[in-house]
Amino acid sequence: MKQRVRLPVSYAMAPSSFGELAVAWGLIRGCPKVFWIFLPDRRRSIAKRVRERFEGARPGSYPPIDRLANRIERFLSGMPCEFDLGILHFPLVSSFQERVLRAEYGIPRGSVSTYGRVARHLGAPEAARAVGRALATNPFPIVIPCHRAIRSDGSLGGYRGGVRMKRALLEMEGVTITPVGRVAPDTPFHY
Repeated sequence: MKQRVRLPVSYAMAPSSFGELAVAWGLIRGCPKVFWIFLPDRRRSIAKRVRERFEGARPGSYPPIDRLANRIERFLSGMPCEFDLGILHFPLVSSFQERVLRAEYGIPRGSVSTYGRVARHLGAPEAARAVGRALATNPFPIVIPCHRAIRSDGSLGGYRGGVRMKRALLEMEGVTITPVGRVAPDTPFHY
């Protein structure tokens, strides 16, 4: 699906222990804004995936984007990192998805939440599936830590980077996953 962005889109690539990732971005009123973060996918070229979503996208560098890519790289190597939401371009998502993403951003490292808990936190207790969809299409993974959302039964659920990556990220943050693939009951839950 092509993203509807009517301005030049650039992308910065960064290596990680999971594989190469890319940050698609553009200048809006002179400020760099991130449109999409592409997680590693060993099956398809990252540059091709960027151009499929953003026609005409070209490799490009800009200091704030380079710093973000470096911070993501450090995060993926296990280092705690803070991310600033100000660099993300939220107008590309619906208002509900933005609310979900901002709530997910509030889940601290080493904690998890469930889709249902996030829905209740947003005042929409029947919207657990909608929260799951909003996180499944999160354009800003890692910056918005959607890997911290799990199913109500403690199982991990899906992740755009794959379940192995989700599990590795949670374990890197100190979350214990049981041998049957569920988050340990003593894990701190948020919301």
